Amino acid sequence: MHYRAVFISDVHLGTAGCQAQALLDFLKSHESDYLYLIGDIVDGWQLRRNWYWPQAHNDVVQKLLRRVRKGCHVLYIPGNHDEFAREFTSQHFGGIEVMEEGSHTLLDGRKLWLTHGDYFDAVVQYAKWLAYVGDYLYEFTLRMNRHFNRIRAKLGMRYWSLSAFLKHKVKKALSYVSDFEKAVAHEAARRGYQGVVCGHIHKAEMRTIDGILYCNDGDWVESRTALVEHMDGRLELIYWDQLMDKTFVHASAMQTA
Repeated sequence: MHYRAVFISDVHLGTAGCQAQALLDFLKSHESDYLYLIGDIVDGWQLRRNWYWPQAHNDVVQKLLRRVRKGCHVLYIPGNHDEFAREFTSQHFGGIEVMEEGSHTLLDGRKLWLTHGDYFDAVVQYAKWLAYVGDYLYEFTLRMNRHFNRIRAKLGMRYWSLSAFLKHKVKKALSYVSDFEKAVAHEAARRGYQGVVCGHIHKAEMRTIDGILYCNDGDWVESRTALVEHMDGRLELIYWDQLMDKTFVHASAMQTA
C-alpha cells in the first residue's frame, strides 16, 4: 500500500517491550510520501539504565534511512523519552529532519499540528521523578506481558496486551486520557490548526473535540497502531494485529479452497 502520509510514535527502541519486528513488517508493506515520527522513537530513559539494542531495533533505523533515500520526507519530532534529540532541532541526520513540532496539510486543505504531547502531561513537566517511577512500573508490567504472551503463543492464541487492558480499566487513567485529549485539541485550536496528531499516552484515537480533529497514532509497544492518510485524503487508524488477523483468515480460506 502507498499513502500520502504515515504517522507513528512511541516505538521505544531500546526496550524489550518494543515490537520492532511488527513495525518492520508494517513499514515494508506501507510506503508513503511523508513519514512522521512523533516522539519516543528511541527510549533514552531505558537505555541509560540498561543498554538493550538487538538487531531488529537497528533494522528499524536502517529502514527509516532507506525511506529517505527513496524520496520519502521523514520528519522526527522528539518526545520525553528521546528528549535528548531536542538539542538537535532544525538539523538533519541521514536526511531525517528533526523539529520540536511540525505540521501537515491534508489533501482537503486542513492543517494538522504535530506534537508528541508530553508538554500536556503535568507529571512529566513538574514531577519527573514520579514519571521515572511510573516508567519503571510500566516496564515491569510489560515484562509480565511478554511472559503472558509466550504462553498464549504456545496455545495458538494471538497477541494481547495486559498492560493496555489494565490501563483502560482504571478509572483515573481514563479520566487522565480524556483530559489530555481535550487539552491537546484546545491548544491546536488556539494555534489556528484544524486538527492535531500526537502520541505519548499509547492510546490510538481519532475523534472530533469541540470542532478540532484529534488523532493519536497509538504506539508500537502495546497497540501496534499507526495513522495513515490515503492518497484520496482519507484518514484511517491501522491496527496491525487486526490486519494480520484478516490476512491469516484470508490465507487459511485460500488454502482450504
